[in-house]
Amino acid sequence: MRLVVQGPAISMAHLTHIHGLIGGYTQFVQIAEHAYYLPVAENEYVEVKAFCAAQQIDCALVADAHRLQKMGLCVMDMDSTLISIECIDEIADMMNLKPQVAEITEAAMRGELDFSASLRKRVALLKGLPETALQRVIDERLKFNPGVQHWIELCKQQGIKTMVVSGGFTVFANYVKQTLGLDYAVSNTLEIMDGKLTGQILGDIVDAQRKADELIKLRDRLGLTARQTIAIGDGANDLKMMAAAEVGVAYHAKPVVQQQARYALNIVGLDGVANLLMISV
Repeated sequence: MRLVVQGPAISMAHLTHIHGLIGGYTQFVQIAEHAYYLPVAENEYVEVKAFCAAQQIDCALVADAHRLQKMGLCVMDMDSTLISIECIDEIADMMNLKPQVAEITEAAMRGELDFSASLRKRVALLKGLPETALQRVIDERLKFNPGVQHWIELCKQQGIKTMVVSGGFTVFANYVKQTLGLDYAVSNTLEIMDGKLTGQILGDIVDAQRKADELIKLRDRLGLTARQTIAIGDGANDLKMMAAAEVGVAYHAKPVVQQQARYALNIVGLDGVANLLMISV
C-alpha cells in the first residue's frame, strides 16, 4: 500500500506529524507540488485520516496495483465532476426556476429521489424555454473544474481512452467532449420543437444503471478487463458506474458516494487522481 496525502495547505510539519503517527523508517516522497506518498503496511490508519481531515488534506490508502500505466479506460460524470455546475439548474435559472429545480437536483444527487423520475420532473418545468438558452449556459456559466485538463492530457499520454457519461444533456456533453478532446460521450437528449424545449427527453434516460452499462460495454469493446478501468463521479447516480470500475474516485462528492467509493478527493482538483495513481515509485 501507499499513503498518498495532497492539498495546497500541506506542509513539512504536517508530513512530520503524519510520519510520527505511522512510525517506521521510510520518508515521504514528493510526487507533485502539493502531493506526497509514503509506502505503508495495510492498516486503517484512523488517526492519520482524522488528522488529515482536520487539516484540509486529502488522504488515501492506495493499493500498489492501482497504477496509471495499468489502466485503459476512464469514465467520468460531467456535472459537478468535469464541470463546476449542474447544467439543468442553470437552464432553470433562465426561467427563474433555479431554487425549485436545484432542490430536486440536490436530493437526487444525495440518493433521496429516483433519478429518472426526478429528471423528467425537472425537465418538464423547462417547457417553452428557447433553445438559445442552452448556448447561453455554455457561454456564460459552464466552467471546468480545477485539474481537469491536466488529468485528461495525462490519460492521453498514457493511451487511456476517456468517456463522459452524463445524466445531463447532449448539447453540454458534446461541448465538453470536444473541448477536452475526450474519446466518447453519452448523455440525454432534450426534445426541441420550433426552437423551444418541449419539456420532454428523447429515448431512454442515462441513469445509474445505464452509466454502469456504458462503462462495461465500452470496456468490452476495447478488449479491456475490469481491472483496467477508472470511474469518477460525485452523485448517487454514479455509484453503480464506480462499482463497475476497478478504481472508483469520489470527486468532491455527496456523503453517500464518499462512503462507498474506493478513493475520495475533497480538497484537490481532478489532477489529484493522477497523484493517487502515480506512474512510478
